[in-house]
Amino acid sequence: MPPTLPGHRRCGTPVSMPCPWHSLGLVDTEALLRRIGVEHDGQPNLDALNRLHEAYVDQVAYESVQFQLEPGTALDVEETARRIIAYETGGYCFQLNGVLALLLTELGYDVTMHRGGVQTPNRPAGVDSNHLVLTVRGLVEDPEREWLVDAGLGNGLIHPVPLEVSDIHQDPFDLVLRRSEQTTGWRLDHDPRFGVFGMDFEDAPATLDDFAGKHLELSGDPKSGFRATASVFRRKRESIVVLRSVGRTETFGDHVDSSIIETPADYFAILADEFFLPLPQYDTARRDALWRRVWQQYEDFLAASAGS
Repeated sequence: MPPTLPGHRRCGTPVSMPCPWHSLGLVDTEALLRRIGVEHDGQPNLDALNRLHEAYVDQVAYESVQFQLEPGTALDVEETARRIIAYETGGYCFQLNGVLALLLTELGYDVTMHRGGVQTPNRPAGVDSNHLVLTVRGLVEDPEREWLVDAGLGNGLIHPVPLEVSDIHQDPFDLVLRRSEQTTGWRLDHDPRFGVFGMDFEDAPATLDDFAGKHLELSGDPKSGFRATASVFRRKRESIVVLRSVGRTETFGDHVDSSIIETPADYFAILADEFFLPLPQYDTARRDALWRRVWQQYEDFLAASAGS
């Protein structure tokens, strides 16, 4: 870890200035790096950032399983980091990008949070703080160049991309990064096959406090999609693996593999083996309750499909 300069906080901010990380705690950096299976050479460089990002989205699931049996609690990225390290949880955007921001800052990267908004078939374009976005600068190759870093879309980036107008191909996606029409900021146009049309985010910096209310809403409201359906995503280098209730899909550039998980043993084995989510804190009663809930979600889906 880079040394703290005299008159500066650990994050590098002068003590005379407001700290953008005032609501963040500290993370066991070495334990989290071991959890995702990477080493860091101490220099904030592009190769290291790419390896960190790829390992993080591959090894730490984007998931809403954690909200199925009880609502979410207050947004606490230090607690989320401890649970990720213990294989008790993955996270969703506020948690995943919040923990990643803290990790990168501890490793010497210059990280900024931004308010964002994800556009889906049921949610219009705009910025309403339903998404937390990161940008990074300070890489040794070009300290002033900015990079879009986002581990919180589930089916999003495998590697960071330069914050500039560009066409982006990251298997199995073709994406476009451009200036936003919704805000003074940026727009990532997504591949429409995946249920996300795009994501807008502001140029202005944000703090974790800006997302606290939306987190409690999305993780606590029974009508929220994060409560209504147990979903788990793993972003691999050439594909996206998704488990929605008991339906597993893996999407490649030219085909999709699909299957239904029919037994609780198979369900929990897939969570543990494919999504690195063994849930050691779940006893037999909680596993039974979770299985009944995800199977009911599947039956409700079949009934709704038959009636449409």
